[in-house]
Amino acid sequence: MEFTKMHGAGNDYVYIDASNISEDWAQIAVNVSDIHKGIGSDGLILAMNSEIADIKMRMFNSDGSEGEMCGNGIRCLVSFAIDENLIQPDQKKVLVETGAGILTVEPIRTNNKMTGATVSMGLPILNPSQIPVNIDSQQSAVLDHELTIGHEQMKLSFVSMGNPHAISFIEEDVDQYPLTDIGPLVETNKIFPNKINFEIVNVINRSHLKVRVWERGSGITMACGTGACAVAVAAKLKGLIDDSCTISLPGGDLEISWVDNNEVLMTGPVEKVFSGIWE
Repeated sequence: MEFTKMHGAGNDYVYIDASNISEDWAQIAVNVSDIHKGIGSDGLILAMNSEIADIKMRMFNSDGSEGEMCGNGIRCLVSFAIDENLIQPDQKKVLVETGAGILTVEPIRTNNKMTGATVSMGLPILNPSQIPVNIDSQQSAVLDHELTIGHEQMKLSFVSMGNPHAISFIEEDVDQYPLTDIGPLVETNKIFPNKINFEIVNVINRSHLKVRVWERGSGITMACGTGACAVAVAAKLKGLIDDSCTISLPGGDLEISWVDNNEVLMTGPVEKVFSGIWE
Protein backbone atom coordinates (compact mmCIF):
# COMPACT_ATOMS: atom_id res chain seq x y z
CA MET A 1 0.00 0.00 0.00
CA GLU A 2 1.62 3.25 -1.13
CA PHE A 3 1.73 6.13 1.36
CA THR A 4 3.15 9.59 1.84
CA LYS A 5 4.07 11.11 5.18
CA MET A 6 3.44 14.86 5.40
CA HIS A 7 3.25 17.49 8.09
CA GLY A 8 1.72 20.92 8.56
CA ALA A 9 3.57 22.87 11.25
CA GLY A 10 4.83 19.60 12.68
CA ASN A 11 1.38 17.96 12.86
CA ASP A 12 2.27 14.80 10.90
CA TYR A 13 0.03 12.22 9.26
CA VAL A 14 0.35 9.30 6.90
CA TYR A 15 -1.63 9.91 3.69
CA ILE A 16 -3.12 7.15 1.52
CA ASP A 17 -5.14 7.26 -1.69
CA ALA A 18 -8.13 5.18 -0.58
CA SER A 19 -10.23 5.87 -3.66
CA ASN A 20 -10.41 2.18 -4.55
CA ILE A 21 -9.27 0.49 -1.35
CA SER A 22 -11.26 -0.89 1.57
CA GLU A 23 -9.35 -1.77 4.74
CA ASP A 24 -9.64 -1.76 8.52
CA TRP A 25 -8.48 1.84 8.56
CA ALA A 26 -8.76 2.23 12.34
CA GLN A 27 -6.28 -0.61 12.90
CA ILE A 28 -4.01 0.61 10.12
CA ALA A 29 -3.97 4.04 11.79
CA VAL A 30 -2.76 2.47 15.02
CA ASN A 31 -0.10 0.46 13.19
CA VAL A 32 1.34 3.22 11.00
CA SER A 33 1.33 5.76 13.86
CA ASP A 34 3.55 3.63 16.08
CA ILE A 35 6.92 5.41 16.30
CA HIS A 36 8.81 2.19 17.02
CA LYS A 37 7.10 -0.43 14.85
CA GLY A 38 5.36 1.72 12.25
CA ILE A 39 6.00 4.91 10.31
CA GLY A 40 5.43 7.25 13.23
CA SER A 41 2.69 9.89 13.00
CA ASP A 42 -0.19 11.62 14.74
CA GLY A 43 -2.57 9.46 12.71
CA LEU A 44 -3.81 8.49 9.26
CA ILE A 45 -5.58 10.60 6.63
CA LEU A 46 -7.35 9.11 3.61
CA ALA A 47 -8.04 10.75 0.26
CA MET A 48 -11.33 9.38 -1.10
CA ASN A 49 -13.83 10.04 -3.86
CA SER A 50 -16.62 12.50 -3.10
CA GLU A 51 -19.99 12.99 -4.74
CA ILE A 52 -20.46 16.47 -3.25
CA ALA A 53 -16.95 18.00 -3.32
CA ASP A 54 -13.65 17.75 -5.19
CA ILE A 55 -12.32 15.19 -2.73
CA LYS A 56 -13.24 13.55 0.57
CA MET A 57 -11.06 13.42 3.66
CA ARG A 58 -11.24 10.86 6.47
CA MET A 59 -8.88 11.15 9.41
CA PHE A 60 -7.98 8.72 12.17
CA ASN A 61 -6.08 9.49 15.34
CA SER A 62 -3.12 7.44 16.46
CA ASP A 63 -5.38 5.40 18.79
CA GLY A 64 -7.62 4.40 15.86
CA SER A 65 -10.51 6.70 16.72
CA GLU A 66 -11.95 8.68 13.81
CA GLY A 67 -11.98 12.47 14.04
CA GLU A 68 -14.22 14.93 12.28
CA MET A 69 -11.51 17.16 10.83
CA CYS A 70 -7.88 18.19 11.03
CA GLY A 71 -6.91 21.73 10.09
CA ASN A 72 -3.25 20.98 9.41
CA GLY A 73 -4.17 17.70 7.76
CA ILE A 74 -6.61 19.21 5.28
CA ARG A 75 -3.89 21.46 3.84
CA CYS A 76 -1.58 18.50 3.34
CA LEU A 77 -4.44 16.40 1.93
CA VAL A 78 -4.93 18.88 -0.91
CA SER A 79 -1.19 18.89 -1.66
CA PHE A 80 -1.19 15.08 -1.60
CA ALA A 81 -4.23 14.95 -3.90
CA ILE A 82 -2.53 17.27 -6.39
CA ASP A 83 0.65 15.16 -6.38
CA GLU A 84 -1.39 11.97 -6.88
CA ASN A 85 -3.45 13.53 -9.72
CA LEU A 86 -6.67 13.11 -7.76
CA ILE A 87 -7.65 16.73 -8.44
CA GLN A 88 -6.64 19.34 -10.99
CA PRO A 89 -3.21 20.80 -10.14
CA ASP A 90 -4.12 24.39 -10.99
CA GLN A 91 -7.36 24.71 -9.01
CA LYS A 92 -7.54 28.00 -7.15
CA LYS A 93 -10.10 26.64 -4.70
CA VAL A 94 -10.56 23.02 -3.66
CA LEU A 95 -13.73 21.80 -1.94
CA VAL A 96 -13.04 19.08 0.62
CA GLU A 97 -15.72 16.89 2.17
CA THR A 98 -14.95 16.29 5.85
CA GLY A 99 -16.74 15.03 8.94
CA ALA A 100 -17.24 18.71 9.82
CA GLY A 101 -18.82 19.60 6.47
CA ILE A 102 -17.46 20.88 3.16
CA LEU A 103 -14.48 23.21 3.59
CA THR A 104 -12.70 25.38 1.02
CA VAL A 105 -8.92 25.21 0.64
CA GLU A 106 -7.00 27.81 -1.39
CA PRO A 107 -3.51 26.49 -2.25
CA ILE A 108 -0.50 28.80 -1.95
CA ARG A 109 2.07 28.04 -4.64
CA THR A 110 5.74 28.93 -4.97
CA ASN A 111 7.37 28.14 -8.33
CA ASN A 112 4.33 26.02 -9.25
CA LYS A 113 4.68 23.94 -6.06
CA MET A 114 2.10 24.01 -3.29
CA THR A 115 3.85 25.24 -0.15
CA GLY A 116 0.86 26.15 1.99
CA ALA A 117 -2.83 26.99 1.97
CA THR A 118 -5.56 29.14 3.40
CA VAL A 119 -8.52 27.15 4.68
CA SER A 120 -12.02 28.47 5.29
CA MET A 121 -12.60 26.56 8.51
CA GLY A 122 -16.30 27.37 8.84
CA LEU A 123 -18.20 29.11 11.60
CA PRO A 124 -17.23 28.37 15.18
CA ILE A 125 -19.80 26.53 17.28
CA LEU A 126 -20.24 28.14 20.68
CA ASN A 127 -23.47 26.64 22.03
CA PRO A 128 -22.37 24.15 24.71
CA SER A 129 -24.97 21.55 23.76
CA GLN A 130 -23.64 21.51 20.19
CA ILE A 131 -19.93 21.34 21.06
CA PRO A 132 -20.94 19.17 23.07
CA VAL A 133 -20.33 20.00 26.73
CA ASN A 134 -22.68 18.77 29.44
CA ILE A 135 -23.06 21.84 31.60
CA ASP A 136 -26.06 23.81 32.78
CA SER A 137 -25.62 27.06 30.90
CA GLN A 138 -27.95 29.36 29.01
CA GLN A 139 -25.06 31.39 27.63
CA SER A 140 -24.51 31.58 23.87
CA ALA A 141 -20.78 31.15 24.50
CA VAL A 142 -19.09 29.64 27.55
CA LEU A 143 -15.89 31.41 28.60
CA ASP A 144 -13.85 30.74 31.76
CA HIS A 145 -16.05 27.91 33.03
CA GLU A 146 -14.65 26.75 36.35
CA LEU A 147 -13.84 23.04 36.49
CA THR A 148 -11.80 20.99 38.95
CA ILE A 149 -9.29 18.75 37.19
CA GLY A 150 -7.36 16.55 39.61
CA HIS A 151 -6.31 18.96 42.34
CA GLU A 152 -6.37 21.99 40.04
CA GLN A 153 -9.16 24.53 39.66
CA MET A 154 -9.24 25.53 36.01
CA LYS A 155 -11.06 28.10 33.88
CA LEU A 156 -11.97 26.66 30.50
CA SER A 157 -13.53 28.22 27.40
CA PHE A 158 -15.34 25.92 24.97
CA VAL A 159 -15.36 26.16 21.16
CA SER A 160 -16.04 23.64 18.40
CA MET A 161 -14.51 23.96 14.95
CA GLY A 162 -16.30 20.81 13.84
CA ASN A 163 -14.49 19.07 16.70
CA PRO A 164 -14.58 20.07 20.38
CA HIS A 165 -11.95 22.16 22.18
CA ALA A 166 -11.43 23.27 25.78
CA ILE A 167 -9.09 26.25 26.11
CA SER A 168 -7.25 27.55 29.17
CA PHE A 169 -5.47 30.94 29.18
CA ILE A 170 -2.67 30.74 31.74
CA GLU A 171 0.08 32.95 33.20
CA GLU A 172 2.55 30.07 33.57
CA ASP A 173 4.78 29.48 30.55
CA VAL A 174 3.03 26.84 28.43
CA ASP A 175 6.39 25.11 27.97
CA GLN A 176 6.52 24.44 31.71
CA TYR A 177 2.90 23.35 32.08
CA PRO A 178 2.41 19.62 33.00
CA LEU A 179 0.36 18.92 29.87
CA THR A 180 1.24 15.21 29.89
CA ASP A 181 -0.46 14.88 33.29
CA ILE A 182 -3.38 17.29 32.92
CA GLY A 183 -4.20 16.69 29.24
CA PRO A 184 -5.71 13.21 29.59
CA LEU A 185 -7.73 14.28 32.64
CA VAL A 186 -9.33 17.12 30.67
CA GLU A 187 -9.85 14.97 27.55
CA THR A 188 -11.78 12.30 29.43
CA ASN A 189 -13.68 14.45 31.93
CA LYS A 190 -17.30 13.36 32.27
CA ILE A 191 -18.72 16.69 31.05
CA PHE A 192 -17.34 15.96 27.57
CA PRO A 193 -19.45 13.13 26.09
CA ASN A 194 -17.27 12.86 22.97
CA LYS A 195 -14.03 13.63 24.86
CA ILE A 196 -12.26 16.88 23.97
CA ASN A 197 -9.08 18.51 22.69
CA PHE A 198 -7.28 20.71 25.22
CA GLU A 199 -5.25 23.86 24.54
CA ILE A 200 -3.20 25.95 26.96
CA VAL A 201 -2.44 29.52 25.93
CA ASN A 202 -0.05 32.36 26.75
CA VAL A 203 -1.05 35.81 25.49
CA ILE A 204 2.11 37.43 24.13
CA ASN A 205 0.31 40.51 22.79
CA ARG A 206 -2.89 41.37 20.91
CA SER A 207 -1.65 39.72 17.72
CA HIS A 208 0.41 36.83 19.05
CA LEU A 209 -0.53 33.78 21.13
CA LYS A 210 1.65 30.86 22.22
CA VAL A 211 -0.13 27.50 22.43
CA ARG A 212 0.42 23.85 23.31
CA VAL A 213 -2.09 21.14 22.51
CA TRP A 214 -3.30 17.84 23.90
CA GLU A 215 -5.25 16.22 21.06
CA ARG A 216 -8.12 13.85 21.71
CA GLY A 217 -7.02 10.36 20.70
CA SER A 218 -3.40 11.34 20.00
CA GLY A 219 -1.97 13.12 23.04
CA ILE A 220 0.56 15.94 22.75
CA THR A 221 1.09 17.03 19.14
CA MET A 222 3.32 19.65 17.56
CA ALA A 223 0.35 21.64 16.24
CA CYS A 224 -3.41 21.54 15.80
CA GLY A 225 -5.15 23.64 13.15
CA THR A 226 -8.68 23.42 14.51
CA GLY A 227 -7.22 24.06 17.97
CA ALA A 228 -5.46 27.20 16.77
CA CYS A 229 -8.75 28.44 15.32
CA ALA A 230 -10.65 27.64 18.50
CA VAL A 231 -8.03 29.47 20.58
CA ALA A 232 -8.27 32.57 18.37
CA VAL A 233 -12.08 32.58 18.62
CA ALA A 234 -12.00 32.27 22.41
CA ALA A 235 -9.30 34.93 22.70
CA LYS A 236 -11.26 37.38 20.59
CA LEU A 237 -14.46 36.73 22.53
CA LYS A 238 -12.52 37.44 25.73
CA GLY A 239 -11.21 40.69 24.24
CA LEU A 240 -7.58 39.54 24.26
CA ILE A 241 -6.85 39.89 20.53
CA ASP A 242 -8.14 41.72 17.48
CA ASP A 243 -9.37 40.15 14.22
CA SER A 244 -6.14 38.38 13.24
CA CYS A 245 -3.27 36.79 15.11
CA THR A 246 -0.28 34.51 14.88
CA ILE A 247 -0.57 31.26 16.80
CA SER A 248 2.87 29.90 17.71
CA LEU A 249 2.88 26.15 18.34
CA PRO A 250 5.86 23.84 18.96
CA GLY A 251 5.83 22.83 15.28
CA GLY A 252 5.53 26.32 13.80
CA ASP A 253 3.23 29.28 13.29
CA LEU A 254 -0.32 29.47 11.92
CA GLU A 255 -2.08 32.68 10.91
CA ILE A 256 -5.71 32.87 12.04
CA SER A 257 -8.32 35.47 11.13
CA TRP A 258 -11.91 35.84 12.37
CA VAL A 259 -13.59 39.00 11.09
CA ASP A 260 -17.17 40.13 11.78
CA ASN A 261 -18.20 36.71 13.08
CA ASN A 262 -17.76 35.17 9.62
CA GLU A 263 -15.88 31.95 8.86
CA VAL A 264 -12.53 31.46 10.54
CA LEU A 265 -9.59 31.55 8.11
CA MET A 266 -6.39 29.60 8.77
CA THR A 267 -3.16 29.92 6.77
CA GLY A 268 -0.24 27.55 7.22
CA PRO A 269 2.45 25.48 5.51
CA VAL A 270 2.54 22.00 3.96
CA GLU A 271 5.61 19.79 3.81
CA LYS A 272 6.21 16.35 2.34
CA VAL A 273 8.48 14.17 4.49
CA PHE A 274 8.81 10.96 2.46
CA SER A 275 6.88 8.30 0.51
CA GLY A 276 7.01 4.52 0.66
CA ILE A 277 5.11 1.24 0.64
CA TRP A 278 3.36 -0.15 3.73
CA GLU A 279 3.19 -3.94 3.69
